[in-house]
Amino acid sequence: MSEELMELSPENSSVPGFKEESSEHSPSEKWLKTSKITPFIQLDIQAELIEQTNSDHLGYGHSHHTPEAGEKHQALKSHAITNTEKTYTVTRRKEKLSSVLLPLSAASYYSGVSPEMEIVESCQTIEKLNEYLKAKKDDVNAGVPGKFLRAVMGSDGVDVGTVASIITYSFYLDVTSESDQFCTVPIININRANLGSHVELKWLLDSCHIDQSSLIFADEIDLGYYDLFGSLKIVLLKGSKINSKQEKLKHAVVENFHCRKGETIYPWVKTVITGEECSCCTAIADKFVNYSPEILAGKSFSKLLLAGILLDTANLRDPSCTSKDKYTASLLINGAGRYGCNGFYQLLKYKMHDLSSLQVADILWKDFKKWTGQESGDSRSLQIGMSCVGLSIGQLLSRAENLAQEITSFQLYEKLRALIVVSGYFTDEKNFKREVLICTESTKLLESLLFFFDFNASRLPLKALHFPGLKNEMKAYEIDKVTSRKIVEHLIQEFVGIPKP
Repeated sequence: MSEELMELSPENSSVPGFKEESSEHSPSEKWLKTSKITPFIQLDIQAELIEQTNSDHLGYGHSHHTPEAGEKHQALKSHAITNTEKTYTVTRRKEKLSSVLLPLSAASYYSGVSPEMEIVESCQTIEKLNEYLKAKKDDVNAGVPGKFLRAVMGSDGVDVGTVASIITYSFYLDVTSESDQFCTVPIININRANLGSHVELKWLLDSCHIDQSSLIFADEIDLGYYDLFGSLKIVLLKGSKINSKQEKLKHAVVENFHCRKGETIYPWVKTVITGEECSCCTAIADKFVNYSPEILAGKSFSKLLLAGILLDTANLRDPSCTSKDKYTASLLINGAGRYGCNGFYQLLKYKMHDLSSLQVADILWKDFKKWTGQESGDSRSLQIGMSCVGLSIGQLLSRAENLAQEITSFQLYEKLRALIVVSGYFTDEKNFKREVLICTESTKLLESLLFFFDFNASRLPLKALHFPGLKNEMKAYEIDKVTSRKIVEHLIQEFVGIPKP
């Protein structure tokens, strides 16, 4: 690196136009000597033209696809680009990396390049993915005339791995399909308004440049309408059973992708692909490798799949992590960025626990489940919800002027007769503590729940906590031993009468 560049300061910076390179210097060396970077502006840097000799741009089909393979494949081939310009966007990072335990990086030591700077290469696979998402949403808005709606969705949950799998696998099914009878769309199984509570997911979609306006959320499509006319086909990912809220649609399931061996499968489902214990994103990346590995070359596309693998396998350190997960992560390493897999994983974990920008309702929605049962002696159905939060009940109380009103509004919105907030956090002494806040619609139901928990005190020993401002229908407790939140979940299921699996 030249001394001139090393002496640059952000206060004296500009980006002059490119000049014709002499034979003595490479394009990058010439640019280094003539340009100055400021971290406060956004630049589009055009690289040299890349000659594409492969007629199937980005691997949309191998040579074994003949012109007779179908109109869809011909349409994809028509989008091939023979001469393209790569664009690099230089921006100031939005996140404060000083609070994230990032590993040391060689890039951090370069003078003149701030670690707060981010250089992103344009990803043509993501551009194709966004085109696909927009086209399919337009089809859905038009009613999907003359086609089957093939909805790709997770069996449960909206974690990063599930959403990344849904988006990429639906894209894979679309680009490999030789039939025009399907409109294949990914369905994100939450309401769009709740996306903000999943900070790590929204951050990942933003950083991968996914067009979120083209995604379809559960509240934006009536799958029952398509099922009524027999045009709904469901591809279920990461499980063999459909979400309990969509139980009426289970007969539309035609494929199970990445379900575990030994799981009970709907008897009418003929296409079943077991997971072999690896991450679902690993299995999907393997599909692209076998079909056309060029699709995985884009940094943003590989980042989307890599995020799912790292979180599914606890940064490749979980005992269930397979050699195939580790191998696939190495193939997708381009998506990790300057800090590598370890740094990318730390960023994702930081975002998962970052509650600074969230309201109380967003915190409660972040990790929320609910169950429906029947209370003895009551004709009404009993819906109980559980929200898991990463801060103490006292900290949660301090985030709202009137927490009781916030929780009551949340219960009314979700039509809950009871909400149990399960808190798990580390104290200043680095000791893990778990607390619960029990909120019910009536003191009678509260007494019934507390009696049930007291009966199961060996599994859930409760020690009363006293906070001012709580209503009579709310009680806070410390769990007097290290307890898994799964135990609380199982107790709730027993209370509402759901049999053990």
